[in-house]
Amino acid sequence: MKKKLMSGLVAAALLGTVVLPVSAQNLAIVNGKPVPKERAEALKQQVERSGKPITPEIEGQIKEEVIAREIFMQEAKKRGLEGSADYKSQMDLARQTILIRELFADFQKKNPVTDAEIQAEYDKFVAANSGKEYKASHILVESEDQAKAIVAQINKGGKFEEIAKKESKDPGSGARGGDLDWANPSSYVAEFTEALVKLKKGEMTATPVKSQFGWHIIRLDDVRDAQLPKLDEVKPQIAQQLQQQKLAKFQEDLRAKAKVQ
Repeated sequence: MKKKLMSGLVAAALLGTVVLPVSAQNLAIVNGKPVPKERAEALKQQVERSGKPITPEIEGQIKEEVIAREIFMQEAKKRGLEGSADYKSQMDLARQTILIRELFADFQKKNPVTDAEIQAEYDKFVAANSGKEYKASHILVESEDQAKAIVAQINKGGKFEEIAKKESKDPGSGARGGDLDWANPSSYVAEFTEALVKLKKGEMTATPVKSQFGWHIIRLDDVRDAQLPKLDEVKPQIAQQLQQQKLAKFQEDLRAKAKVQ
């Protein structure tokens, strides 16, 4: 198999220039100039941080890429491109990107999300979502007349599920016979919620309900106590959310304190 340059996946992991010691062991000699082995090691670490496994094939591609980059760099220098305005501006942007990335990584390392913070956020979630969950079905149509006709059809023995599949303009629930599954009633628009909580199990709205989406025929299929996930089930998501919030506040605070003229 012919040797090839590093794959797109490896190339995507390249984020900046790595400074290496002069005494580094050589990976190769290109046009009389030694190529430090540490370049390949640094690139390998970047690929690993991206979550991709280092296979023998990838290692070979990394070596070929490091050598190819040295060849291309030598040619670029020979042509005097290091002095071009475009090169200098691109290098300035690259330095900014890398330094900012290191700033954010340093902040997150020094300000980790604690178990207490995760517990507090979970408790807020439980408080906001506790109570009853409703299993509802609906048929959504564009006009009041059409909705009234469907109500009359169901009252005469028409099958709610079959009509929903044919008539409802809500593609998600319509394909399921109008089934909206279990949800906290507050997750719906106000008009829908107000009508839903007045129903008894098995009841359907006697008259259509208008909302911003159209006209609804609503049926309450069941009610139960809210089924919430355990803390351990959502802990990683909560930690990630809190970490993002902390980083966002850090950025906002820096901008607020900065003197911009």
